[in-house]
Amino acid sequence: MSLVVYLAALVFGMTSVLLFRRPRTALRNPLTVSTCAAIVLGALVFVCAAPATLATVNDLTGVPNFGAPLTYGMLSAYSCAVLVLLINWRGGSRARVRRLVLRAMAAYGLLVVAIVVLFALADADTERLTDLDTYYAGTPFMREMILLYLLGHTAAMLVMCAVCVKWGREVGGLLRTGLRLILLGALLDVVGFQLTKYAAIGARWTGHDLDFLSTTVAPPMASLAALLCSAGFALPRLLPPVLAHWRGLGDYRRLEPLWSLVEPVSTAPAPPTGWWQLPQARLQWREVSIHDALLTLAPYFDHRVRERVRDRALHAGRSPHEARLAAEAAMLADAARRAAAREEPPGATGTYRLHATEVLGPSGLVELAQALQRPAPRTAASDSAAPRSLTETLADPEEPHVA
Repeated sequence: MSLVVYLAALVFGMTSVLLFRRPRTALRNPLTVSTCAAIVLGALVFVCAAPATLATVNDLTGVPNFGAPLTYGMLSAYSCAVLVLLINWRGGSRARVRRLVLRAMAAYGLLVVAIVVLFALADADTERLTDLDTYYAGTPFMREMILLYLLGHTAAMLVMCAVCVKWGREVGGLLRTGLRLILLGALLDVVGFQLTKYAAIGARWTGHDLDFLSTTVAPPMASLAALLCSAGFALPRLLPPVLAHWRGLGDYRRLEPLWSLVEPVSTAPAPPTGWWQLPQARLQWREVSIHDALLTLAPYFDHRVRERVRDRALHAGRSPHEARLAAEAAMLADAARRAAAREEPPGATGTYRLHATEVLGPSGLVELAQALQRPAPRTAASDSAAPRSLTETLADPEEPHVA
């Protein structure tokens, strides 16, 4: 059982590491700080609740069941952190947020103090590592301590459920998905953990034995509920950058044909090395390097090549945009050939701007790279020939082209 609980704590804690990957930036964001605090406290609850941890704490302190108020106090702190996170997530004026946060911290601070005081007053000399809630369900002061920590946690989860239902009607996209995961986790916590605890304790009060609900059913339900809540809190913040890096990796690869063509003339610094370089950083370097190479090749642009290929593409039925891309790809391939052969630049280059330099981001360069791989526009005289890409056509010395 301890191994399963420790594994849940590890997964829980890793989420906070991912959210807190940039400490200097994260510390200035109350939402990130409160999210990480809630997740870390949730992980600590699992660590403290593991029977192996309870036994170690009891041995170190020399107080039987000292791990109980420690775990219940940590669970109360987690409940408070969840409410603080919801307050920061909701937002509002700084004064209002600060006031609500202080109220939540004060309420749960008093709850933690009450748990410690009740444990100190109780007679709990028999160590119980897995069934303390039911074993001491009828013991004075221990009974009140157990009910207090359960009620405090129940209040936090019910507030979370209400907030998630309300906000879920007002937002969409990833935020709504995250709220649904949090709602599912909170409901699972209420039904699978808290109600089973209440039922097992109530059974003890009436002389029945439903301890398995508290010792066997509740712990895994609490673990699953906490993981769902953690995923709900982290998803809206982690998934967008993950998707951005995924798209960056795709664009980086799609730029390969263009980069292979212009790399010999690029004067950009050496690319960053190391497996830790994220796709977005690699893509940004490739964009800068390609634009640098385009500036170097600009004097070699032959607009007669561009106009000829454009007219041929329009005649072949391509749209004006496709024709422009095909013409620019042909002109760029011809310029790269001239630069590689150390030929003299054409007489008149003009001030023409490539489509790739007119749009923000890598989309224009990606279109240009894809145009380099498309079959070159063919005239009626060459329809029987096998289609070849523009770079292949212009690189073939036997293929006629405008010099």
